[in-house]
Amino acid sequence: MKRLIIVLLFMVSAPLLLRSQPDTTTVFHFDTFYELVLRNHPVVKQAELLSETARQEVRLARGSFDPKITGNWSVKDFNDTEYYNLLDVSLKIPVWFPVDPVAGIEQNRGSYLNPENYISEGTDNRQLYWGVSIPVGRGLFIDDRRAMVQKALLFQEMAEADQIAEINKILLTAAKDYWNWYNAYRNFELMQRNISVAREIFSRTMLAFQYGEAAAIDTVQAKISLLSRETALREATIVLVRSSLELSNHLWDEEGLPLELTDDLVPEMAINPEIESSLLIRLTEMARESHPSLRKLRIKDESLEVDERLAKENLKPRLDVGYYFLDQPWDATGESSSIEFMEDYKFGINVEFPLFLRKERGKLGQVQVKRLTNSLQQDITERNILNDINARFTTLINLQQLLVQQQQIAEQYELLLQAERLNLENGESDLFKINIQLEKLIEAESKLIKERADFQKELAELYWSAGITNLQL
Repeated sequence: MKRLIIVLLFMVSAPLLLRSQPDTTTVFHFDTFYELVLRNHPVVKQAELLSETARQEVRLARGSFDPKITGNWSVKDFNDTEYYNLLDVSLKIPVWFPVDPVAGIEQNRGSYLNPENYISEGTDNRQLYWGVSIPVGRGLFIDDRRAMVQKALLFQEMAEADQIAEINKILLTAAKDYWNWYNAYRNFELMQRNISVAREIFSRTMLAFQYGEAAAIDTVQAKISLLSRETALREATIVLVRSSLELSNHLWDEEGLPLELTDDLVPEMAINPEIESSLLIRLTEMARESHPSLRKLRIKDESLEVDERLAKENLKPRLDVGYYFLDQPWDATGESSSIEFMEDYKFGINVEFPLFLRKERGKLGQVQVKRLTNSLQQDITERNILNDINARFTTLINLQQLLVQQQQIAEQYELLLQAERLNLENGESDLFKINIQLEKLIEAESKLIKERADFQKELAELYWSAGITNLQL
């Protein structure tokens, strides 16, 4: 009778181990969580501002080419005598090619004008001028302002790479926290089912003991199992609460207010995809082409190349030529005339050339050393990235095989538990042996849950190591 009661007990309670609770919850899918993080997380929004900062840098650099209106007015009047009254207003229009067009008007009068400022009274002391200044030596191919714009455009590309890196970093943390929450919840769920089984066993064993159909030692064993599983449930509860709070750190609404993970939300079941060898080739190619760290180093090299071109340009002598028409083809009164290059003009040449060029040669040498250093850093970074991808891919393949094996182990332990129940029916087993098999099944299922979570986290790590935008292929 004793064995019969215990057999009936396990035939009723043991299947509870693998039976889910009634569905009164809502599945919080990983894709939904991921979309919320991408759309509302403050760090993601902050990273997106990097591109805006870079756009403002480009605007700032292009400001060097903004047209400018300049004016200069100087007057001296003493003892009722106007010594001079000088007015010069001009419009300068910088362009990308090293030509600075300028157009302006001068009005000079006074009793003691410098002869070079004299303008005939026939035009009301006014004179129009327009012309250009052209560097034919240093600054012909590149100068500071063009270099500034080119580097600002490169900085914009670098900011995009930084943005991808920052967003990927927070997405990786979010993905890990989601699967940690999955692991904690599924373990908590498993412990809840286990404790239900343990309580049922204990109550039925006590009932059997009271009717003299079970030994006192059986009640002790049942009590130990119950206490052990209550402890495991409390530990699982602590882990679940902690993981839920960590996951809530990534949840924000569209207004930027923090959200909390409610108790009715549960993680989706982890379905681990098949990993094919072709994935490694794809990730390697994508990493070489667009990994944020490699992109930044390549862009840095392009920026240093601009600096090198500018440094080489500064080795040339400065030779600026300026030519300006005076009152051609119209004068200040509006009368027209034909253009004559050798009449009514201003012409000037500005020459400058350091004798030793130590500053210029030193700057060029510094830039060349930086380019070499950056090239070596590219080689090191690329090698580290590719090795990291290979290592993580190998880990993922092994985890995939471990999952299959762990699934088989859990299934085999379930078969052992069923076999032990048959032995109990035949009088060849006892409660102690049943509990041992039950504990092994619980351990196997718990490990299977953890390995499923580890697989998903390692997959996110693999995409992160390859620099995949938003960790999505």
